[in-house]
Amino acid sequence: MPLTAVGNTRLYRQIAEQLSTLIASGEYPPGARLPAERDLAAAMGVSRASVREAIISLEVAGLIEVRVGTGIFVVRQPARGVSVGADAGPGPFELLAARSLVEGEIAALAARDAKRADIDALDAAIETMEANVDDFAIREETDKAFHLALASATRNGALELVVDGLWGQRAELWGRMQYHYHTPELALTTIRDHRAIAKAVAAHDPAAARAAMHRHLARVAREFQRERPDAPAPRAKRARVASGGRIRT
Repeated sequence: MPLTAVGNTRLYRQIAEQLSTLIASGEYPPGARLPAERDLAAAMGVSRASVREAIISLEVAGLIEVRVGTGIFVVRQPARGVSVGADAGPGPFELLAARSLVEGEIAALAARDAKRADIDALDAAIETMEANVDDFAIREETDKAFHLALASATRNGALELVVDGLWGQRAELWGRMQYHYHTPELALTTIRDHRAIAKAVAAHDPAAARAAMHRHLARVAREFQRERPDAPAPRAKRARVASGGRIRT
């Protein structure tokens, strides 16, 4: 069964649905290894980021297992009539793009309007993250507190609600992505990113604060797209694509 062209809406969901269909058809039965992410992306004409989100969504659904250093293996076939691609919420890369757009301007406004108490709140959040670098749950909670403190510094309650809403969309897909790619080194780099943002806010430099936020979120996106050091070598066999066209990003 060939892969077919799809539209642009929620691209990772459509990729996941196609792969789910191939699994259901028996082309990739339980125990089979799927093509590597790079091969799927090339064959389907999409970015590896979109394929990665699709693979993670299939893992969340329990259809596949990502075995570090070995590959992506089918665990079971999807239940009849269940649409795997219909999971709720945007993908991690959509969220990061939206956050960059919104929180870059929030950081700039915070730098313009922040009071001493706001700067102290940012510093306190960073200190808590540093003191709990090995505790993922506390780091996550404090990371959110840092970004909400930035929004609070704008004196615009609507912006606080926007930031809270964006964080609320970091559902299971985001959590599984972090599980695979988050490292202690990434945690320390995140703290350094936050210090750069806080420093720009304390200096009341909107341009520097905006740039620091953009660098931070762009780096997180790059981390989620990087090749794992122990990922398997490329497979010679690639997924088949229908002659009717390629999926476009």
